[in-house]
Amino acid sequence: MLIARYIFRQTASALIMILVSLTLIVWLTSVLRQIGLLTSEGQTFILFLKITALTIPNLIVTVAPIAFLIASLHTLNRLNGDSELIVLSASGSSPWRLLVPYFTLATIVAVSVLGANIYILPRAARLLQDYVSQVRADFLSQVLQPGEFSDLEPGLTIHMRDKAEDGSLLGVIVHDGRDRKAINTIVAERGQVLNEGSRAQMDLFDGQILRQQEDKTNVQFINFKTYSFDMGDFSAKSGRRERKVQERDLIELLQPDKESAFYKANAAAIRSEIHQRLSTPVYSFVYAFLAVLYLGRPRTTREGRASILFTAFMIGAALLALGIAGVNIVGKKQWALSLIYGAPGAVILLSIIMLRFNIHAPAFAAPSLRIPVPLRLARAGRPAGGAA
Repeated sequence: MLIARYIFRQTASALIMILVSLTLIVWLTSVLRQIGLLTSEGQTFILFLKITALTIPNLIVTVAPIAFLIASLHTLNRLNGDSELIVLSASGSSPWRLLVPYFTLATIVAVSVLGANIYILPRAARLLQDYVSQVRADFLSQVLQPGEFSDLEPGLTIHMRDKAEDGSLLGVIVHDGRDRKAINTIVAERGQVLNEGSRAQMDLFDGQILRQQEDKTNVQFINFKTYSFDMGDFSAKSGRRERKVQERDLIELLQPDKESAFYKANAAAIRSEIHQRLSTPVYSFVYAFLAVLYLGRPRTTREGRASILFTAFMIGAALLALGIAGVNIVGKKQWALSLIYGAPGAVILLSIIMLRFNIHAPAFAAPSLRIPVPLRLARAGRPAGGAA
């Protein structure tokens, strides 16, 4: 039990360090992609941090299984290099004893990932979409500058005379030529960009609509006191925003309304999302068996530990790649379940058999990065830095 606690602490420490490092690296790349929020869209640094921070739970869930594999391989390789595995083997300990700390840590990782998939990620996705809606509304307020004609998209141009202290727009002109059958030019005394929940819209007050229809030569003049202008891609068309598949809880995905338009349009995506959330924790157990199978026995330096590490990591990465491919396919093809659950199950079963009968796992040679010596120097027997 003392040995199991020691190995557990060593692996857990390496796991935390690797998990934090990989998550920060991936998060920084995400931050660089979102830097436009601060530059082109003029958002505050606090909102920028909130949006990028909401991607961290998803990054941790994605990185956690592979970080556990790296930590397990690293710890076992270090134990072997320090001759600690040799001492354990000489004292009569078998690789099965190593499964106790690794299976315990794999269970903790799997439960944490499953809990995040069920409870944390859907809520983070919903909150992220709310912030994105806020960014869209703020973007309209930032991009519209007094005295300038702003082309928000092809066929949609907005101009304003000035901007009041409360943020409302004064002397607004909107030219909407996106629909060639009915071109509208709107002139209003005042306008305001609003963000109501998850909706962004522009409300115009005290103005006229000049409408030119394609089959008519006369221009229609429509007076209005209040008019809500549809901003197209910058806002929801109307009503409550339909939540995406990633934003829905697992119960909603398992028990959907099969008669609803949302289910009919997203049935494949719903099935893929269900298996994505349920299959990710499985890889922690697979990697525990894989690490013990390849590095659970003491090995000498002549046995090529680099090739053993390389093979174990490549098998783990290949299993994860097969699982990702299966998740993308399973929405339409049921046979993809064999990639998601069959391949990990086969590796676990094969590992148990090989550990039980003391069968050594096969290893592939790691790729060599040696720089070839020029043939002329080799024949002359001269060193690479010698004179010609």
